[in-house]
Amino acid sequence: MKTAQAILKDELIIFEKTFKEAVKSHVPLLDRIMQFIVNRKGKQLRPMFVLLSAKLCGPVNESAYRAASLVELLHTATLVHDDVVDESLERRGFFSTYALWKTKVSVLVGDYLLSKGLLLSLDHSDFRVLQLLSDAVRTMSEGELLQMEKSRSLNLSEDIYFEIIRGKTASLLASSCAAGAFSASQDELKTQKLKEFGEKVGIAFQIKDDLFDYGTENVGKPTGNDIKEKKLTLPLIYTLNRIDKATRREMIYIIKNRNKDQEKVQYVIQKVIEAGGIDYAISKMNTYRDEALTILHEFEDNDARRGLEELVRYTTDRKY
Repeated sequence: MKTAQAILKDELIIFEKTFKEAVKSHVPLLDRIMQFIVNRKGKQLRPMFVLLSAKLCGPVNESAYRAASLVELLHTATLVHDDVVDESLERRGFFSTYALWKTKVSVLVGDYLLSKGLLLSLDHSDFRVLQLLSDAVRTMSEGELLQMEKSRSLNLSEDIYFEIIRGKTASLLASSCAAGAFSASQDELKTQKLKEFGEKVGIAFQIKDDLFDYGTENVGKPTGNDIKEKKLTLPLIYTLNRIDKATRREMIYIIKNRNKDQEKVQYVIQKVIEAGGIDYAISKMNTYRDEALTILHEFEDNDARRGLEELVRYTTDRKY
């Protein structure tokens, strides 16, 4: 991501200031928690997509910085709430907000972040940007609930899988790119093109996440974790839809009832590898990556486009 970070060197400094200002509170407890969150933020991938999309379509302006901050506020809010739902004690190698301040405070902190994001846009009349990103939050919630509903039966088609990840993962990245484009250009055609671009990148991103579950690299979660949590990922769906009935029944039984047994989990992973589930998922991921790059190449070749291309390739080549 070095090229993208270099291209956005000045813009990221301004974004940092905008974001820190946006999370300020008059409540000492909230300020301490916000400081904790700000100091442990991730790679800022989504704000970079916002700012580079803006730069691709016109000059980066105050509206673009607010859009990037809104994206980061919404994303952070969903992570805080996710840790409560999952009862997760860790986030990015540190204690999670949930681990330190428990359920009630964490839920309220997530709500606070959401409200600050809404007000940041409303106070400056960024209505179209707010519409784009509010739609993403709705779609993310629908995607998560659809996954919960379908995972209970462990009978998931590939079509439903893609519907889920378009909602829970790709929608925020799609809206991030769209918000950046609109904030700089007010051009609906460019906004739609970059929304489609972001969706394809988001789908590739999620498939890469699925693949980590079958690898040996240090990716912040143990190998087989998705299987232990009964999550149906693309390599597993592909395998379950193609193996013989007896093996399918055995694998489903393990996922439902023996998912804490590391030896049994390794058996499932081996079956996925043997069935070609990994190779199939890699192929699908690369297809979405290439489709995203095709859309991107409809725009003029400049630093912003090169920065976005690097982020797309980082999505599929990353090691964690």
